[in-house]
Amino acid sequence: MSVRMSPPSDKAKQRLANFFGVRLRMVALIVVVGLAGGGIGAAYLWALDATTDLLGPDRWGGTEHIVVLASIGLLITVLVSVLGRPADVELLVGNIHVPGMTDDERSDADDDDGATDPRHHHDIEPAGRLRSLIPISLLSVGTGGTLGPEAPLVTTTGTLATRLARRNGLEPPDVRIIAITGMAAGFSVLFGAPLGAAVFALEIPHRRGLEYYEALIPATIGALCGFAVSTAFGRLGLEPIWDLPSVAPLDSVDLAWAVLAGALGAAIGIFFTLVVGVLHRVVEWIPSVSRPIAGGVALGLLALVTPYALTNGEFQIEALIESRPVVTTLLVACVFKVVGAAVALVTGWRGGFIIPLFFAGFALGWAVTDVLPIEHTWMFVAATMAAANVAVTKTPIGSTLVVTEMAGFALLPTTLIGSLASLVLTSQVGLLDSQRQRFDPFGHEHHHDRGTSATTGDR
Repeated sequence: MSVRMSPPSDKAKQRLANFFGVRLRMVALIVVVGLAGGGIGAAYLWALDATTDLLGPDRWGGTEHIVVLASIGLLITVLVSVLGRPADVELLVGNIHVPGMTDDERSDADDDDGATDPRHHHDIEPAGRLRSLIPISLLSVGTGGTLGPEAPLVTTTGTLATRLARRNGLEPPDVRIIAITGMAAGFSVLFGAPLGAAVFALEIPHRRGLEYYEALIPATIGALCGFAVSTAFGRLGLEPIWDLPSVAPLDSVDLAWAVLAGALGAAIGIFFTLVVGVLHRVVEWIPSVSRPIAGGVALGLLALVTPYALTNGEFQIEALIESRPVVTTLLVACVFKVVGAAVALVTGWRGGFIIPLFFAGFALGWAVTDVLPIEHTWMFVAATMAAANVAVTKTPIGSTLVVTEMAGFALLPTTLIGSLASLVLTSQVGLLDSQRQRFDPFGHEHHHDRGTSATTGDR
């Protein structure tokens, strides 16, 4: 005898909605986006592993760097011409503030006082083309480009979440929540740090703090769902990604050292921003179709000096810990990682600069501990890593959580001090033009604050 289940009554639906505090459709979409983000993220990283095994820098060396990377640059140019310009995380962030913003509108929609005019809203697919972003980013990162997979992965999960929300008829404020949830799921897969990923996704649309606070719980749920799926698929376990030595109990003097770590991280961020600005002016003299090829040649030439010019550095951190390098090696690794990331960024090699900045902070922080009488090396290193990223992304809480979770540390107050010191020192420096204060174009007074951007143009 079969039992036929009747659909829940309107009263039952209302009770569930009252229980969750939001509409059931929102609850379902938050969970679906988190789970889907975990699956998409795991699949993307598997594809990246396969690309690296086939074309990564471990399979070639010497002058082959130049030939291989130039060839990949040519292939990127062909893919852009065939598939179109790839999506980017900056446009995704712009769509969180103003749904429906296109690339051209992002530069044209600013009114006289700098605020984006809500009248420029159009009903279009957000954040450009994923069909070109995915293959181009896999080639850019997998073949040894200095940028990391975080931006393409988060752009993919955030964009698909946005499309799903809009197709389910959600209002723009709810679409924003689902988009941030998708971003958090993507970050969680990559970092293996659900709480840090959620806060990072909430901080990155802004230059000073976390303002879309209503997305905090949905983003945390999405990040946990993404982390669970990725773990179930074998991508991540519950162990930290970096096996840094444990940190001994801290002293009060370590709080002062953390301020220095923040200053060093700020210096890395300012250096990176300046290099990107200079290189943007240089590549203006190169035809756009030739820029990825020029970028590949430049990366190959940098790799002839040091292997640390290639890859985003995530796995090089473990190798450095095991090899115990001298100060000179660490300083060279820091500088060439930053320069390599800037070259890749301005020449059309797709990827993110979060992990390269973590690496640069790791290398410079460790080098300084060999020169100054800093007793707790890894406390200082962790603070410099977070501070280097905060200097560019303006995500002090998220960066602190991500670094400490990835390194397996308890939350270190010194890491937070370094992050906040870096934020203060670089408050007028930034790369993400779409970062701004909370923007509600649908019936609410809005404010706009983009700070001082050091660069413009195509990223």
